[in-house]
Amino acid sequence: MKIYKYLFLLLVGLSILGCSDLEEEPIGLLAPDGFFKSTKDIQTAVNAAYGHMIHEDFWGRKISLPLMLRSDMVAIGDPTTSTQRIEHDDFNVPTDNGMIEGYWLRTYQIIAASNQAIAGAEAVDVAEEIKNPVTAQAYFTRAFAYFHLVRQFGDIPYITDPVTDLAAASSISKTSVADVYTNIIADLEFAKTWLPNTQVGRSLPAKSAAHAYLALVYLTMGDYPNAYAEAKGVIDNEGVYNLGLEPDFQDLFDSSKIDSSKEPLFSLDFIGASDGDDGRDYQAALTGLRDDEQYPNVAGGGWSVAVPSLAVYNSWDDGDYRKAVSFDATAVFNGIEVPYTVFKESGGSGRGVNRPHIAKYTRFNGPSATGNGRGSQNNYSMMRYAEVLLIAAEALNEVTPGTTEADGYVNRVRDRARNGALGSTPSTFPADVSGLSQDDFRTMVLEDRKWELAFEFKRWYDIARRKMGAEVFSASGLEGLKENFDPNRDYLYPLLADELARNPNLEPNNPGY
Repeated sequence: MKIYKYLFLLLVGLSILGCSDLEEEPIGLLAPDGFFKSTKDIQTAVNAAYGHMIHEDFWGRKISLPLMLRSDMVAIGDPTTSTQRIEHDDFNVPTDNGMIEGYWLRTYQIIAASNQAIAGAEAVDVAEEIKNPVTAQAYFTRAFAYFHLVRQFGDIPYITDPVTDLAAASSISKTSVADVYTNIIADLEFAKTWLPNTQVGRSLPAKSAAHAYLALVYLTMGDYPNAYAEAKGVIDNEGVYNLGLEPDFQDLFDSSKIDSSKEPLFSLDFIGASDGDDGRDYQAALTGLRDDEQYPNVAGGGWSVAVPSLAVYNSWDDGDYRKAVSFDATAVFNGIEVPYTVFKESGGSGRGVNRPHIAKYTRFNGPSATGNGRGSQNNYSMMRYAEVLLIAAEALNEVTPGTTEADGYVNRVRDRARNGALGSTPSTFPADVSGLSQDDFRTMVLEDRKWELAFEFKRWYDIARRKMGAEVFSASGLEGLKENFDPNRDYLYPLLADELARNPNLEPNNPGY
């Protein structure tokens, strides 16, 4: 029982941190016995899952940074940064990589909190119509966590109940990818059935989020009919779910405006308050430029860790408003604005790099951001409506190529990219799509995902699900030749050596490790 109580205390202790849109108060550290008496108690356990998501071990740094570095759009800017980061960029990840270690444990804590909420709900003696909409959040958070794990590790331990037996927990075996996906789909179907049409804030999943994640799960599995059907279910209910595209693309990355946007379906909401690594956001620090003075909320500048390759910047058409939102091509040193070609030479430390930097997480990250932009008020859209439109387009092209319907979904996203800031003169780029072959449309929509969702932690998953690594990491790729990339190994992470040592039932490790 000791480990059971420990996990429960941990999840309750973090319950408040991830839910700025809730009016929950910390209730202290409670033993689980007899705790679940009302739907409020179920919500407290679910809040713990949200709290783990905005920890440094999860979206604060440990999962988000590798997702960027493993893509073909971002590389290490400062070669003196920690080795555990460079290993991801170089596709040279050992079985004791510290980024994976923190992320693996934290993700299972999300799952533990979700499992506790689901199990505890059984003891709450109220009608299903009252408790299931709350419990559905736990099914969603569990699916969300496992969806990340299965895409990154393949076969994994799949746990559905609170841990009460240490011996049993230390001997659990892996569950196959196919079975993990079956369980993820079942969880999301429960969530889709019981979640409300809308929530008080986008940091809580509504029915649309379950629909959209089902669409992405099916897209990842290559089940295009179901991917299209689920995405279409969101699109057809745009008004019911209170969704739409944000008119100004920049506002999606403005912490003062994003809370009122209709575009996010589910977001991780950093509230500008942290306790150690709980609630701590490092994206501005990791992506910001060394010594840059232009953003007062990123005091001292960033660290130039995750920086786009120059080819990404040069290959992106200037007529696309998303480029201006995504990049900082100038900086301020000693009160003087300079171009990216002299970033390193102009900075006081000399540790920057002469490439445009990512601007999405530095420009408007809130007044509470601390040194280097940590402790931000950024909201990270885990799923937004533009992606739903692109999922529908990609899936429909595989089911019924050459439809004006699929064209229309892409064109809606492109139209915003042409419009630029509100009141500005529209561009002619990117042009509307029409009349493409199935192969050309497939290539186009993956490219549109690359630009629309640039630096939003999506590109690596696209590369992996479409098995594009040999192409995008070749000499002609945006980052040039990635010599260490091995398509027989690198679409998955290794299982950690210490996990295998503790539990031999997790053997064998993933191929190549």
